[in-house]
Amino acid sequence: MSWFWIFMLCMELMLPICMVVFGLMFCKTSPGNVNGYFGYRTARSRSSQEAWNFAHKYFGRIWWKLGLVMLVVSAAAMVPFVGKSDDAIGIAGTVICLIQIILMLAPVLSTERALKRNFDDKGKPLKTENRDIRF
Repeated sequence: MSWFWIFMLCMELMLPICMVVFGLMFCKTSPGNVNGYFGYRTARSRSSQEAWNFAHKYFGRIWWKLGLVMLVVSAAAMVPFVGKSDDAIGIAGTVICLIQIILMLAPVLSTERALKRNFDDKGKPLKTENRDIRF
């Protein structure tokens, strides 16, 4: 087992671990009042405090679950490259990282749809019976 493989494995696990940690944080509580510095910041999520809180809870649940899956899959994807050349390990790590980045950003689309389904453009709830956190 080469040091480069261990290094790449650690690098591949950083993003899923961050997603799990921030996902759990966002599930439990949104980062205070609406702000432009930290949190899930889109025009729709920042339209009201209620939309801000909803977006963080929704997005956090997706990131938490997706991060756990990515953690296991990323580690498993690196196993076949134990003992391979540094070039093969580097290429595998790059491909895994690119896939992780795409998966990390994908929940934005779902969260924006949920916000649109539950809030108007000014951040006011549409109907309380429609407000849900579905996946």
